[in-house]
Amino acid sequence: MKRYRTAHIILRSAVAFSFAYAAIAAYLDPISWAGFLPGAVELLPLSKLTILNAFGVLEIVIALWLLSGVRVLVPAVLAAVLLAGIVFTNLPLFEVLFRDLALAGAAVALAVLEYRETGRVL
Repeated sequence: MKRYRTAHIILRSAVAFSFAYAAIAAYLDPISWAGFLPGAVELLPLSKLTILNAFGVLEIVIALWLLSGVRVLVPAVLAAVLLAGIVFTNLPLFEVLFRDLALAGAAVALAVLEYRETGRVL
């Protein structure tokens, strides 16, 4: 059981780190990170910077929720969906984003572990 908890903490920390890092880096250098927003965001009545900052807030919430260890299934699934979405809406950048698929897989593994451990979705 102790090994399971250690693996759970490592998975949570790894996925949380990737989300926290991206949010902080995008806040500090929004011009570099705005290029990862899909072209469809230009159809929205908000600036790219506003969308990027809102997404950063969501990333921080997911990171903190994962680190909290409370009801981890929800942020793990959100993380997996967001990471897969980032990759599939930026396929021309796959050479840079391929690692996000591995992180999405880690988030799915975390969700599966959480579900098997608790037996609940929410």
